Amino acid sequence: MKKILMMALLVGTMLSCQKKADSGAAANVAANAQLNTMFENYWDQFLRYFPLEATAQGDNRYNHLLPNDNTKSFRDSLQTFYQQHLDKLRQYDRASLNANDQISYDIFEYELETRLEGLKLNTWMMPFQQFWGLPLTMGQLGSGTGNQPFKTTKDYDNWLGRVKGFTVWADSAIANFRQGMAAGVVLPKPLVIKMIPQLQSMVVTDPTKSLFYGPVQNFPAEVPAPDRARLTQAYREAIMTQLVPTYQKLATFLQQEYLPKARTSTGIKDIPGGADIYKYLVKNWTTTDQTANEIYKTGQQEVKRINGEMLKVKDQVDFKGNLAEFFTYLRSDPKFTPYKTPEEVLNAFRAIQAKIEPNLNKMFGNRPKTPFEIRQTEAYRAASASAEYNPGSPDGSRPGIFYVPILDASTFNTTSGMESLFLHEAIPGHHYQVSLQQENQNLPKFRRFSWYGAYGEGWALYTESLGKELGLYTDPYQYMGALGDEMHRAVRLVVDVGMHTKDMTREQAIEYMMSNMAISEEGATAEIERYMAIPSQALSYKIGQLKIRELREKYEKDLGDQFKLAAFHDEYLKDGNMPLRIVERKMETWAQQQKK
Repeated sequence: MKKILMMALLVGTMLSCQKKADSGAAANVAANAQLNTMFENYWDQFLRYFPLEATAQGDNRYNHLLPNDNTKSFRDSLQTFYQQHLDKLRQYDRASLNANDQISYDIFEYELETRLEGLKLNTWMMPFQQFWGLPLTMGQLGSGTGNQPFKTTKDYDNWLGRVKGFTVWADSAIANFRQGMAAGVVLPKPLVIKMIPQLQSMVVTDPTKSLFYGPVQNFPAEVPAPDRARLTQAYREAIMTQLVPTYQKLATFLQQEYLPKARTSTGIKDIPGGADIYKYLVKNWTTTDQTANEIYKTGQQEVKRINGEMLKVKDQVDFKGNLAEFFTYLRSDPKFTPYKTPEEVLNAFRAIQAKIEPNLNKMFGNRPKTPFEIRQTEAYRAASASAEYNPGSPDGSRPGIFYVPILDASTFNTTSGMESLFLHEAIPGHHYQVSLQQENQNLPKFRRFSWYGAYGEGWALYTESLGKELGLYTDPYQYMGALGDEMHRAVRLVVDVGMHTKDMTREQAIEYMMSNMAISEEGATAEIERYMAIPSQALSYKIGQLKIRELREKYEKDLGDQFKLAAFHDEYLKDGNMPLRIVERKMETWAQQQKK
């Protein structure tokens, strides 16, 4: 799940064992008002530092702000901010808090310790890449179809403030890239090659042809005519005098200066400090103490297991060739590409939603109120985008959106795992988990809007395994697609660790992926380059899924008839996103209560 939420690194060092408290006693203690006031103050200041987070959450107070997070002064200020609040937290006696406040204490400490650790890294010398970064986010926000609201005159003026901030940000980004060039902290060449056309696509000679002209073409009734005339002119000027020159400057810099200095190596271990960066990121994204090598071996074991399941499907449909030939058949037979228009693809996903609806109540006692929509990914970013979920706003004014990139509907393959993809990105995956978390008024805001990849992506991957229970995977080819999706996450453990610690090249990683999955070379290349751009993020899915599956199987065995799947799911989701160590302890407390 890309999302602005996902940009925040909200993870940290493991909690010490002495912090285990008597949950029975804690349950009878009132919430600590002072502690929760501290959490509120922290979150309000945090949103001033990261106003795009506020916008994503429907908090519109800072919609005109775009701080320059590329500067040393910004990072130093963050360091002070985090340390001050960590010191304040430790003034409280954790053992005297109630159960919910203890969870908040643990998550808050974990988060701040990790943010402080992350500020020591030199990743600021690579301020964006082809997969994540402000130049791409600006397009989503400024198009009028994303998180940035365009409902009132003030909304339109707010965006102009962010445009001004972007021009300053871009100059600092170039300065940081140059420092990275001098220090040898640079992106791999294949990624830079992808970044240049992304930036060039924003350069126009006619402002009305710009992506950023969208809001002007869709003025709502709330914006009066005189304001429309002024804003139309202001947007034309902003596009031609600020946005276009900024994107052109970034593209020219990358092409002429940066690309010749970009590295030919694949893994992050090959930059100064790279080994420590990867070790931090593994801990960050998995929220475990597993080593990269342990994760690599888990990946190999999972690839072998899923490969066996795929062979069973091949035999079930009576395909006579080997697995590699079966993959080719799935990729190339015309019967698997029946669509002619993007709307047909979207309608197929809507049909999946309708099919699972009757069974959801059997598996979930709590379901979100936030509206949900399925949309086609915008053309300007579709070429390098994956299917993804963008969260709705907590008040329901903006729906959760499942985005599907459809470059050519006639090539959209039904065996790509459409059913499992919907379960993961939409319902009951990200839409349920994120929406229930944001809607929970009993959580302090730093928990309502937090993101830990191992929890969130682990949950989404786990929900793919619920397909048969939800009435899906009756078609063996769709089940093969689901196995392909799970294989995808297992392969990631091997290639991500392989590239960043074991000298596996980009080309070898692409070959490994294609040998284990029914994926095109173009698709495999985009995936491998994603792992090159955001090391270890891809580890979070499988590590989180394996933990949830482990807990479910454990409690099914331990509780017997007392185990209720809906109750297990509700408990897992009800307290929001958190590190795996904390959720494991929480679920153990729940299981003990079920026995009573």
